[in-house]
Amino acid sequence: MASARHFTGDKLAIASHNAGKVREIGDLIRPLGVSVVSASELDLAEPVEDGSTFQANAIIKAKTATTASGLPALADDSGLAITALGGAPGIYSARWAGADKDFNAAMAKVEQELGGATDRSAAFICALTLAWPDGHTETFEGRIEGVLVWPPRGSRGFGYDPIFQAEGRDITFGEMDPVEKHSISHRAKAFAGLVAACFGSS
Repeated sequence: MASARHFTGDKLAIASHNAGKVREIGDLIRPLGVSVVSASELDLAEPVEDGSTFQANAIIKAKTATTASGLPALADDSGLAITALGGAPGIYSARWAGADKDFNAAMAKVEQELGGATDRSAAFICALTLAWPDGHTETFEGRIEGVLVWPPRGSRGFGYDPIFQAEGRDITFGEMDPVEKHSISHRAKAFAGLVAACFGSS
């Protein structure tokens, strides 16, 4: 298998309009000496995410951003996969929050859909794609298993974090210190793969 392409620049476009994601990715990548600029700062349009997997959508977003900005671009597509709901909301996790991105409503919908289900296991999944202006891409995936709690707990993080309790932890992502979350999250695991392959010693 061919080795991944090594990243040699000092600036990346983050292909997201989600302030929480941009903040998390920025925190993860800053130690590498790479500065980031968000899709919002670049005034990039949000692409149609019509892929059927997290990987496909991450590639769509990264390619759109690198083409529009002329910079290498990093895109994340992630979501919550709930066992009792057959993996839903999955790639539709953000859409469950509606046009207003109301994740309180999305979390309430999760609880409503679960009903009286005894299986409350779930996983956060993240696909991370790094794309270059010449069309080359590298994609990495990470996941973390856990259980869903109700009512939501904590005001840290974003999205579904207040109802997700990672395996082996007794607090939710919404209650967790960001440094601790960055060390164990699905995004951190995907990022570790990216760093090892594209930012490690060449």
